[in-house]
Amino acid sequence: YIADGHHRAASAARVARMRRERNPQHTGQEDYIWFLCVLFPASELKILPYNRIVVDLHGHAPADFLAKAKAIFGLTENAAPSPTAVGKVSMYLGGKWYGLKMPVDAKADPVSRLDVSVLQDKLLAPVLGIHDVRTDKRIDFVGGIRGPGELVKWVDAEGGGAFSMFPVTLAQLMDIADA
Repeated sequence: YIADGHHRAASAARVARMRRERNPQHTGQEDYIWFLCVLFPASELKILPYNRIVVDLHGHAPADFLAKAKAIFGLTENAAPSPTAVGKVSMYLGGKWYGLKMPVDAKADPVSRLDVSVLQDKLLAPVLGIHDVRTDKRIDFVGGIRGPGELVKWVDAEGGGAFSMFPVTLAQLMDIADA
């Protein structure tokens, strides 16, 4: 499994193939067939969360938005800023943390079972109108290394809300790669 650098590996393979095709004396010992990599056992890897910030509530009053989130996910007040397991997301809104439980279809494909996919499909798109997270200017991402405090700081200063995600597990990553 390539956890990071799959584009570099594919590019190196294409360049090696091109150079091999152009070299009638190819022996298999040329420098172009190699590229630098490092290997780690899965037990030594750690995936960090990739949190979300939404700029606004798409015209919803905070109480209305909370009611919609509660109807979809259930809602617990005073949740921990960092969720503790797959299937849990912490949401920061109006100075408080709330816990959301992600309903997952066990028969769904591995990508659709991810917490981020469930959040996108059940709340971000239908309720907040964020259909393409890559291009919509109303959503931003905060790497987990910055911690949930960064989410609080941003939302308290700018408004909107934030979602603190549990990191994708290595098992989930491998299931997606296998699929």
